[in-house]
Amino acid sequence: MTEILKGPLRSPVNMLTEQKYGGHKSLHDDAEAARLGIKAGPIEGPTHFQQFVPLLADVWGKDWFERGCFSCHFLNMVFDGEKVRAEIDKPAPGATRTAARAFKEDGTPVLEASATLGPDHGETLLEARMKALRPASDLVILADMKVGLQGAAEERVRMGPDQNMGDLYPFSLAEKLAVITENDPMYSDAGASPWGRPVVPLEMVSVLANYSSHGARFPVKHPSIGLFADLEIRMIEGPLFVGEEYVLRREVVALSESRRVENYWIRTRIFDASGQKQVAEMLLNHGVMKASYPEYPKERLA
Repeated sequence: MTEILKGPLRSPVNMLTEQKYGGHKSLHDDAEAARLGIKAGPIEGPTHFQQFVPLLADVWGKDWFERGCFSCHFLNMVFDGEKVRAEIDKPAPGATRTAARAFKEDGTPVLEASATLGPDHGETLLEARMKALRPASDLVILADMKVGLQGAAEERVRMGPDQNMGDLYPFSLAEKLAVITENDPMYSDAGASPWGRPVVPLEMVSVLANYSSHGARFPVKHPSIGLFADLEIRMIEGPLFVGEEYVLRREVVALSESRRVENYWIRTRIFDASGQKQVAEMLLNHGVMKASYPEYPKERLA
């Protein structure tokens, strides 16, 4: 029988109530959430990644930060005041793959994930999900999106300790660390880091890799509101470091659709400042809610 390693119950905090894009607030704002039939602004999904870090670091040590991949499908939203527990299946000695899950205090599932150690990750959870997608047809909000479309230009990004990360992420790393569920001195103190530099926490990698995404100029129609449906963070030569400059290159790798949502999958490759060496990668499934786009009914019938 597989042994399950469980973390403590934690109370994550919604830091995106003031998030803006496309000239409007996001789903994480209570009023916008209510307009779309959701009881409150949910906590951003990547916040939950941090609760897995102590469990996976206990299993794989320093290698997890350098070559780990967390590939996650979100199942249910979490709201301020709710508690969440992370758990993983304890891998056998020498194994480089395990399954991970998170639940609310009442047992409601929050996410499922694969956690793997590279360089040979095998098929991750999201790669399997992408393989099973049916081709999208008659997209409206994403009508101008095409698989293979690349960002308009490469982006240069960094995350300083006190840098406000902009409209998409209106807070700094220091502000996040004040409320993060699983803190560690290595996120703020170079002397406490095995790499001699402060490390970007796992849950903040998506912030680093997404705060400049407007520069890609992907043709998504607005006003529309989206959410993260799936997210994979993969280290190739990690970890990523606070204050370090990185180069991002984005590409649309899949399009899909469900009854309520149109989806576009973006692979963001993260390179060092020279742009020559890839150090990490993010695969993100953006779900855009059909009900959030006012022209959807009219354009769907056109």
